[in-house]
Amino acid sequence: MKTSLSNSEARRIALAAQGFAEPRPKGRVDRRHLRKVMARLQLLQLDSVPVVVRTQYMPLFSRLGSYKMDLLDQIAYASDEWFEAWSHEASLLPVEMEPWLRWSKQSAREGKTWKHLYRLARSEPSYVDAVLAEVKARGRLAPSELSDPGPQRGSGWGSRSAGSMALDWLHRIGEVGVRRRPGFAKEFDLLERIIPDEIRRKPTPDLDSALDELLMRGARAHGVATADCLVDYFRLPKKRAKVRLEVLVEEGRLVTCDAEGWKAKAYLHPQAKAPKKIEGAAMLSPFDPVVWNRKRIEGLFDFEYKIEIYTPAEKRRWGYYVMPFLLDGRLVARFDLKTDRERECLCVPAAHLEEGASAKSVARAAAMELQTMAEFVGANRVEVGRRGKLAAALRAEVNANA
Repeated sequence: MKTSLSNSEARRIALAAQGFAEPRPKGRVDRRHLRKVMARLQLLQLDSVPVVVRTQYMPLFSRLGSYKMDLLDQIAYASDEWFEAWSHEASLLPVEMEPWLRWSKQSAREGKTWKHLYRLARSEPSYVDAVLAEVKARGRLAPSELSDPGPQRGSGWGSRSAGSMALDWLHRIGEVGVRRRPGFAKEFDLLERIIPDEIRRKPTPDLDSALDELLMRGARAHGVATADCLVDYFRLPKKRAKVRLEVLVEEGRLVTCDAEGWKAKAYLHPQAKAPKKIEGAAMLSPFDPVVWNRKRIEGLFDFEYKIEIYTPAEKRRWGYYVMPFLLDGRLVARFDLKTDRERECLCVPAAHLEEGASAKSVARAAAMELQTMAEFVGANRVEVGRRGKLAAALRAEVNANA
């Protein structure tokens, strides 16, 4: 096993681990393809902001191309093969991972969760118990459908009913699970009605065993990574997880190495592959695992990235909802994107080219990918604005292909 990696090797290992060494399916994408991607990534982060498309659908598109989004909904919320849990933020994960996440539910019971949820549970236990009893008796329901949804708490964007908070608390501690209605609206049901009996009956692993399992899953999804990246993948308790990393190295389950350009020590999964090259194009969501850790993509790709949704408009450098563009193993551009659903248009307000990349070749590949993406999100055309060094070349390619 190598003890040092060039930047090119580390980048190819990382992208191969995430599924970018394989070509997209040539035929119709079906459930088997989605399951294969989930097996690689281990989880899909959820987010409610549908600027282009809801977050969980994008990593699958990036690796598979266009597919019917209701396939994900069927697997997750109809077949209950995947379930929602608080892991890398709110996430979808395979149901068989539930035992390895029980430690986080216990942590929530001990107050290691959002303070307002813990405060409600401590101050109004009878109300929380009544909410749980109602879910048990009535089955899946939305917070507004509770017989006593309770008063609104907080103000502005943070305003929520007591019932909504109670259900979120019960979700955090593993009493209830989440399904989704059209429009991404939450409804809650007992977790035992979502997680199969054979999984719920499995013994609860001790914390160290759970951390070892999750670290190894994260290492397989990364290929090669720093300790911070591995700990962050499932948002593990930092100090204890880093101790377990060294145990995994001592046991030979992980290998340490140096990666060119990385200050921190790297951990290499023994089964990681370094293909000779990575080919193809992909638009990456701000919530794609490839770009979760900003230091990681700066070290791998020399790519500085920041989500500017909450940055005042006049201070944004790149745009409101910017996606990095992966082409043949490198991040060569970034695009500010938005789906205008009324006009059935995928809008590109800004197109920025990275230093050293060829405008002509990047524009050609990006135009094709954006047109595929437009089909995926239900738009019938791509409209390119004028901001960014790549805008003119991209607009010419898009218009030529229209």
